[in-house]
Amino acid sequence: MISSIFWIVPISALCALLFAWIFYRSMKAQEEGTDRMKEIAAYVREGAMAYLKRQYSVVIKVFGILVVLLAILAYFGIQNPFVPVAFLTGGFFSGLCGYLGMKTATFASNRTAWAASKSLNKGLQVALRSGAVMGLVVVGFGLLDIALWFLILNGWVFTPEHMKNGMDFLGLTFVHAGTTDHEKLIEITAVMLTFGMGASTQALFARVGGGIFTKAADVGADLVGKVEAGIPEDDPRNPATIADNVGDNVGDVAGMGADLYESYAGSILSTAALGAALPAVTGDLQLKAVIAPMLVSAIGILLSIAGVYLVRTKESATPKALLRALLLGTGGSSALILVVLAVLAALDWITWGVFGAAVSGLVAGVIIGQATEYFTSDGNKPTQGIAKQAQQGPATVIIEGMAVGMFSTWIPVVTIVLGIIAAYGFAGGFHNFAMGVYGIGFAAVGMLSTLGITLATDAFGPIADNAGGNAEMSELPKEVRERTDALDGLGNTTAATGKGFAIGSAALTALALMAAYMEEVRLWLGRLIDKSPEGFKQIGDTLFYNSSVPAVADGQNAVNITSATIRDFTAAYDITLFNPILLGGVFIGAMMAFLFSAMSMKAVGRAAGKMVEEVRRQFREIPGIMEGKAKPEYAKCVAISTAGAQSEMLVPSLMAIAVPLLVGIIFGVPGVIGLLAGGMTAGFVLASMLNNAGGAWDNAKKYIERGNYGGKKSEPHKASVVGDTVGDPFKDTSGPALNILIKLMSMVSVVLAGLTVAFSIFG
Repeated sequence: MISSIFWIVPISALCALLFAWIFYRSMKAQEEGTDRMKEIAAYVREGAMAYLKRQYSVVIKVFGILVVLLAILAYFGIQNPFVPVAFLTGGFFSGLCGYLGMKTATFASNRTAWAASKSLNKGLQVALRSGAVMGLVVVGFGLLDIALWFLILNGWVFTPEHMKNGMDFLGLTFVHAGTTDHEKLIEITAVMLTFGMGASTQALFARVGGGIFTKAADVGADLVGKVEAGIPEDDPRNPATIADNVGDNVGDVAGMGADLYESYAGSILSTAALGAALPAVTGDLQLKAVIAPMLVSAIGILLSIAGVYLVRTKESATPKALLRALLLGTGGSSALILVVLAVLAALDWITWGVFGAAVSGLVAGVIIGQATEYFTSDGNKPTQGIAKQAQQGPATVIIEGMAVGMFSTWIPVVTIVLGIIAAYGFAGGFHNFAMGVYGIGFAAVGMLSTLGITLATDAFGPIADNAGGNAEMSELPKEVRERTDALDGLGNTTAATGKGFAIGSAALTALALMAAYMEEVRLWLGRLIDKSPEGFKQIGDTLFYNSSVPAVADGQNAVNITSATIRDFTAAYDITLFNPILLGGVFIGAMMAFLFSAMSMKAVGRAAGKMVEEVRRQFREIPGIMEGKAKPEYAKCVAISTAGAQSEMLVPSLMAIAVPLLVGIIFGVPGVIGLLAGGMTAGFVLASMLNNAGGAWDNAKKYIERGNYGGKKSEPHKASVVGDTVGDPFKDTSGPALNILIKLMSMVSVVLAGLTVAFSIFG
């Protein structure tokens, strides 16, 4: 029964990829519009593909170096031999999701604009289903990768013969002799968990590089074009318009796709690893605990597909009506997943406590998303308050936006705290710590179970934005731009909502990964014990052994490594706030969130400065450009953003890998736990603030552009553009990248746990 039900997982993954292809073909079948619209779309597509080619050339080199290092560690027995391969597959599929999503988006923008020239609903349908390609590609490839790894490891590697006699190849041990059935699933999930590091690494490069690209172009286009020259957004006379549209695709689509791929895979894999390690859970129950998060995600894919078809709207729809139309799709899918979870509980696939934990995650995700929508939508007081302050000038716009962003953090923080406690308690954590942590992991799975439709509404935003740019540059009738602006405004809200959702899931996933890290510590301690002539390993006052009980002195205690709990390890390593090593790790983790954000923002500033100079130069040196008689040099602006992103993304991205490695080697396990705890808490709050402030500034500008407080070209409008410019790197570079930082540091720590256990200096 169990083996047959598991096939739902790869089948659902393939269904996602099938419908992604159907939606892609449907989009390609739409009319492309006028020759001018086709020309502009071609410019954007060419620039986006050129950027990705250069980005991947850099990433391939970094991956090559990291694979060699991981292979060396594997050769010396302090790393699992599967890790280098798993690392590559995670990075490959993460990058592939970003590429396919961006390719779709660059074909969809002009088609969305042309569809919007016929009706608002047609424009919505084309944009949403094009965005659904991204959502379904991410969940499809994510779950397919997981299913394939499980099938290969379970069926071909960890066979009864290999478990009995061991499996060695080229001097590397892939399966240790004497592996029990219980240890088998722990080993399998530990191996699978490692490909999340590859996905996270690729995602960080994509988010940081894409974010720098898009915001450098956006800032240059806004400050010189809208503020200084007084020309409309996306005006074809602005040399940075094409680069801005390219940036929407490489940052908000390709970067986002890679980002959510690793979030999705990380939540499933960390929960599966925790399920495998549950004490006293063996046989079918252990297998169910491993497969359950995969199964929930698989069914969530099918419901996401159904949710896409639920989205409809009327031609006269208001922004709130448009939002309700999208919420029908996302909300309907979420409601149905609750029914599915209840059925799984009734069939004893999960406990009713785990059901409660998953519901906690779903509810937390909805609350965080709705809170984000409240603070960023221009139909609500916070954003309207920013627009009102624009009457006083840019300074008050910035002050009010910062205040709104900071104030908005209380709801996500309180929600995630209550969600964690509820998930822990429902799963039985107050009586069984391991089950409680498993429940927290399942809360992340529940939150991301319908990621297919959630991500579709997120990717919808940049497509609608590009459609508006295409309509403006193609000089389509005014009502077309009004329709695309309505879709774009909706996209800003859904993007902010999606970012809130992503950072919420990142916090839950990171917490589950911390527990998974301790299970990796157990695994590598056991291997050190096997090689130790004494037959045990002393950590603090605890002697961990495998078979023979060692003699203990006064104040010491002996614990069998196979039955040791996470609490045993926390006691042995003194994982408390009174341990200065752990406290030091907490401060380093919190610092990383701010340092990383500062570096990415400064990178945007430097690249944007070059863009501003170039746009000013063209306005000054190209005769007739302002009269529309001369064509701007779009390619030079694209080249500036590309070069800036390529040179600036390396240091912050590599820092996210290097710091966990150094902290692990110097401060050991307590330092790593502190690092992850500090990074998770500070990163979560900071990302929420950055995302919400940036989204509120953007929509405050659009609120004024619809005729409030003087409308376009007024002094309040110029002030709001400055606020939006400040918010751009907040919401599209630093903020979204923080949730990757949180999980990447966790993944690196998990993958390098063997190195930390064997060679740490102080820990």
